[in-house]
Amino acid sequence: MQEIRPSLTRESILDTAEALFAQQGHDGTSMRQITTAAGVNLASVNYHFGSKESLVQAVLKRRLEVLNRERLRLLDELEAQAEGRPLKPSQIVDAFFGTLLRLAADPAQAGSTFLPLLERTMTDPSDFIRALFAEEYADVLERYRNALFAALPDVPKAEIVWRFQFMLGATSYAIIGTDLLRSVTGWTIDEAEQPNNPDLLLPRLMSFLLGGLRSPLPHVP
Repeated sequence: MQEIRPSLTRESILDTAEALFAQQGHDGTSMRQITTAAGVNLASVNYHFGSKESLVQAVLKRRLEVLNRERLRLLDELEAQAEGRPLKPSQIVDAFFGTLLRLAADPAQAGSTFLPLLERTMTDPSDFIRALFAEEYADVLERYRNALFAALPDVPKAEIVWRFQFMLGATSYAIIGTDLLRSVTGWTIDEAEQPNNPDLLLPRLMSFLLGGLRSPLPHVP
């Protein structure tokens, strides 16, 4: 029992912090809230993580590692099946962006907190958040960028990079849902059409992303 208790305590702290960060952001969450909700003392948090900043990084890294490992696994599988031929753009887009939504809908991957957590942190200006994302995404983005270059040989590489940037932005807004738009414009949709339903969100997003990726090249004067 003594051997597994530290591991269980660490996971409990991570689970608690993740839920609180998803609800109110890491800046809005105090260490006292985390220790109270997790039923541990501050010494336990310091023992396992050292600081709040390190705890935030650990929470994010735990989810990002699973997400990016699955992205690489799918890309490896697709490329092995293609036997040296370029992949279809739809396969690449689904493996990268679709994987995010599928994992977020998986209760085993803390689906209720996964997307809110990423939504609150992916645009965070903190240097340590940016550094973590750069570290976790470096290999994955390189692999997917090269796959897109091979899949779209007639599209300038700079245009592909821009379109991938646009796809990232569209996915970010898909994650946060229509609450912001509704608060600004008053637009409403039926509850059954809400984008937090993954069965509706994924096909909608994929159709939009592929439409943008395949759109005609812009006329540059």
